Parts: sequence; structure tokens; C-alpha cells
Amino acid sequence: MANVVQFLKDSYEEMTQRVSWPTWGELQNSAVLVLVASLIIALIILLMDETVGSLLKLFYQSVG
Repeated sequence: MANVVQFLKDSYEEMTQRVSWPTWGELQNSAVLVLVASLIIALIILLMDETVGSLLKLFYQSVG
């Protein structure tokens, strides 16, 4: 049990004194960057899906 308590004390100390947390501005910039990247990737996947869907539709129409 003493090991667990010591671990929790050490973890708390590390999180409060040794970790360098980002500023609020850095956090906002990172969030915007992730949002923009996610939207770009989603649009690329949508474009690929629509293209393959259209090609398959043309293929099935020509075969059947």
C-alpha cells in the first residue's frame, strides 16, 4: 500500500511541477489546426468515395 501512496505522490508532483503545460493560446491554435486538418481529410475521403461510387455505378450500368 505504501508503494501506491508514494506513486500517487510522485505522479502528482510530476504533473504539477515538471510537466510543461501549453498556454491557452497554444491550445486554441492546436485545436484549430486539428479541426482544419480533419475537415480537409474528410473532404478528400468524400471526394474519393463519390468518385469510386460514380465509377461503380457506370460499370454496373454498362454490364447489366
